[in-house]
Amino acid sequence: MDFVKGVKITRLSPLAKLDLDGKKLAGQLFRAYLKQILIDGFFHADPHPGNVFLTEDKRIALIDLGMVAHVAPRLQEHLIQLLLAVSEGRSDDAVTYSLRIAQRTEDFDETVYNRAIADLVARHQDVTMKEVAVGRIMLEIFNISGSAGVRMPPELAMLGKTLLNLDQVGYLLDPDFNPNLEIRESAADIMQRRMLKSLSPGNFFQNVLEMKELAERMPGRLNKILEAVANNEFEIKVQTIDENKLLSGFQKIANRITLGLLMAALIVGAAMLMQVPTSFRLLGYPGLAIIFFGVAALGGVALMFQILRDDRRTR
Repeated sequence: MDFVKGVKITRLSPLAKLDLDGKKLAGQLFRAYLKQILIDGFFHADPHPGNVFLTEDKRIALIDLGMVAHVAPRLQEHLIQLLLAVSEGRSDDAVTYSLRIAQRTEDFDETVYNRAIADLVARHQDVTMKEVAVGRIMLEIFNISGSAGVRMPPELAMLGKTLLNLDQVGYLLDPDFNPNLEIRESAADIMQRRMLKSLSPGNFFQNVLEMKELAERMPGRLNKILEAVANNEFEIKVQTIDENKLLSGFQKIANRITLGLLMAALIVGAAMLMQVPTSFRLLGYPGLAIIFFGVAALGGVALMFQILRDDRRTR
C-alpha cells in the first residue's frame, strides 16, 4: 500500500470533483464490491471514505486491509438471488430468498414478515443514493427479521457494515448513482463469472471422481433393483395418513362417548327409581336402583382401565 499514490476522496476539492466522472467511478467501485462479495467470497470490509483513494490516473484504490470478511459459496448464491429480487421489485422472491439465508425460530410470524419485506421492496424501487443506501436496506432486513422471529447468519452483520460505508463513498462520488440499476446490469456478468469459477480444475476433477464412483456402483444397484422386482420384493414407502387407523380412532372415540352416555342414563334412571316404592330391596334400598348403580359403577371402572391401557400403549 505504500506504493499507492493518490488522494483520499474526502480531501477532494469541489473544483477537483468537477473534473471527475463520478458516475463511472461509483459504478466501478460498486461492481468491484459485487465481484468481491458474490464471486470471490472475500472482500475489503472497511471501505469508509478515508480508506478510498483517487489515484493520479483517476482510478479508485482501496487501502487498509486490516478488516476483511468471507462469504460462503452457498450464501453467495442466495445473496445474488436476494439482491436481484429486491432490485427488480419481486417481493415474493425476496421473501423466499431471504428465508433461505436465515433460520426461522419458534416465534416466526410469516404474515408480518411477508408484509414488511414487500413494503421494503416497494419503497426502494428506482431510487438514488440521495434517497436510500444499500447498507441501510440490509439493516432494515435485519430489523424486520428480528421482529418477525427470523435469525440471520452472523456473516451478514459484517456485510451490512461494509455496505453502509460503501454507501457513503458512492454518495461522495455521485449522489445520483442508482445501485438497483447497477445490480440489474451486472447480473449477467456476475453469473458468467460464477459459472467460469465453478469450472476450475479442482471442481472438474471432483465431478469426474463422482461420476467414476457412480459408474462403478451403478451395475450393482441396478442388479439389486431388478432382483427385487423379479422376486416381487420391490416396495415403495410413502408416508401419508393411514385411513384405516384414522377411522378406527374415530370409532373408538364414538364407542367411548356412547358407553359414557349409557352409564349416565343408568345413573339417572337409578336415581329416579330410588323414589319408587317396591318390595324388592337390596341393602335397604330399592333393588332395581341398586342394580343400575352397580352396573354403572362397573362400566365406569372398566372404561377407566381401558382408557389408561390404551394411553400407555400409545406412549
